[in-house]
Amino acid sequence: MATADNHDAVNESERFEFGENWRLFLKSVDAKVIDQAKRSLCETLEFEDLNGKRFLDAGSGSGLFSLAAHQLGASVFSFDLDIQSVRCTGEMKQRFVADNDGWVIQQGSVLDQAFLGRLGLFDVAYSWGVLHHTGEMWRALENVMQRVAPGGRLFVAIYNDQGRASRRWTAVKRWYNRLPTFLRWMILWPAFVRLWGPTTVRDFLRARPFQTWRDYSKTSRGMSPWRDVVDWVGGYPFEVARPEAVIDFCRQRDFRLVRQKICGQGRGCNEFVFERSGS
Repeated sequence: MATADNHDAVNESERFEFGENWRLFLKSVDAKVIDQAKRSLCETLEFEDLNGKRFLDAGSGSGLFSLAAHQLGASVFSFDLDIQSVRCTGEMKQRFVADNDGWVIQQGSVLDQAFLGRLGLFDVAYSWGVLHHTGEMWRALENVMQRVAPGGRLFVAIYNDQGRASRRWTAVKRWYNRLPTFLRWMILWPAFVRLWGPTTVRDFLRARPFQTWRDYSKTSRGMSPWRDVVDWVGGYPFEVARPEAVIDFCRQRDFRLVRQKICGQGRGCNEFVFERSGS
């Protein structure tokens, strides 16, 4: 289940800074986006609310789902390696939370076992689209799993393994991050046309011009199409896994699959909810 990238030290100059993308995303966050995130979280976890639960957001990004968990009644601990993402999560809290109780935000790494060990156990551990960007995905997944209390739930999303296509995208991402910022458009715009061109043409042929674009944020966790493309093209380190590999990895560690959402042959993330055995 290891990939070649696991054995290579990640060049920090090639690591994508997600925080800047999240900072721009914050401008679009409003009550509607937050309510959508809350509904998504409850539906996927199969909970009516999170009252009385401890919620770990490992790689909090914008902080949107930390906020959603907090508003659903959870005590939340959010952390991210990217300092700009930590600041975005802090801004989300400042904008939408009236008091400071029940939500802690820190900078930290999901690969730092000493840091994680100090946090204790959680009823819900959430890490959406994060672990495959660490450079050591399987170790990161195991570290998060260890923070789930017996009977608690793990909600993770990991990029789908598309074989050759995934390897091509790995090369694209690596080169994108190696380029000076002012030259990155040379990769970003062709990628944007590749990712959105066919969909746009289909919408026009169906007499629904730009319908998918307009509806995108309703089904993409609040992310705009453009910001999502930047996130996708820039997201490096980059690892992937087949659904059965993730399921087997978790089952071997006494986690039972509760729910999954598989993207088939697509380039997106497969989502999994597991429950840790015990009580």
